[in-house]
Amino acid sequence: MPTTFPENKRGVRGYRPADVDGFLERARTAYDAAPGDKDALTSAQIRETSFKLVKKGYSTGHVDAALERLEDAFASREREIALAQSGQDAWLVQVRETAQVLLNRLARPSRERFRRVGRFTQGYSVDDVDAFAVELRGYFQEGTPLSVDRVRTVTFGAERGGYSEEQVDLVLDEVINVMLSVR
Repeated sequence: MPTTFPENKRGVRGYRPADVDGFLERARTAYDAAPGDKDALTSAQIRETSFKLVKKGYSTGHVDAALERLEDAFASREREIALAQSGQDAWLVQVRETAQVLLNRLARPSRERFRRVGRFTQGYSVDDVDAFAVELRGYFQEGTPLSVDRVRTVTFGAERGGYSEEQVDLVLDEVINVMLSVR
């Protein structure tokens, strides 16, 4: 039986094939579903999807690349639906408002952009996150080129008492939503 993706090399765990194949089948059905339908799926849900790692699993790189393309396709569809429902002007106002909220967060003083975790708890490196916040501000304020992939794949070191990973990740998800909305 042919597989959807190549398996990882021997000894390297990959995504459980049954989970990946089941999710892709759900995505095929969801793409044709009407918004609000019980089978509907959003680009944000695709971004948040994860699979169990197993021996003889699918190559994580191949699956992740496919999920990114799928997320892009769903985001494009969502934009088309939003434009049809509310019109371009209303849609642009909402995207601008979201972008401004993000920019306000990113413009906070260094070391104060996000909530901090406790002194003995690991969080994201404050310096790493703040450095990336400068890149994001350049994108929003000056139009400095920045790819969605850069935002999707950014990694931060860990430090005790660092920024809250959950809060930083939520902001990065919203950045991706805005970037996909204006593509």
